[in-house]
Amino acid sequence: MNQSRIILSSVCLILWTPALQPQTTNPLTAIVTERFNDLRMNLEESAGLMPEDKYGFRLTEGQRTFGEWIGHTAQSCYNFCSVIRGEKPPEAAQHAHHGKTKAELSRALREALAYCSEGLKDMSDQKALAPAGANNVPPVRGMVTLVSSINSHYGNMVGYLRVNNIVPPSTARAQKQQKGH
Repeated sequence: MNQSRIILSSVCLILWTPALQPQTTNPLTAIVTERFNDLRMNLEESAGLMPEDKYGFRLTEGQRTFGEWIGHTAQSCYNFCSVIRGEKPPEAAQHAHHGKTKAELSRALREALAYCSEGLKDMSDQKALAPAGANNVPPVRGMVTLVSSINSHYGNMVGYLRVNNIVPPSTARAQKQQKGH
């Protein structure tokens, strides 16, 4: 199945699933933005939870280090969100993965996620589905790819956190919510 069909199928599923449909004139954009905000919180908290000395940790040889996952995620955000915004990736995208310290990489991630948030802020379903930018790519392509990609990246980071006896942020919130009920 080509990428356009996958995106179209994802959009249709989101739009036609009544249980997921918020009461808004822009249900697609609302759902993508809500999921992005959840993932943003998970990613930023994960970057903060992992101790500095574990940023060089690899689950196995040949895999990215935790710090490399943070940098890769930042760079990916810039690339996907430039599609959402209908522009070329900013200069920061080329350097997002070059950080060496926890502070540098965490800052690069926060800035990349803020760039995405800004791109989603004024989005509407009509804008999301209209071809835009130099390549006439509809922003929805970047929106769906962004959410699926950073969800996958967070999933990878969860393994790094758990192996280091750190409860992932999404699990910690779910446990807290269960205790509250």
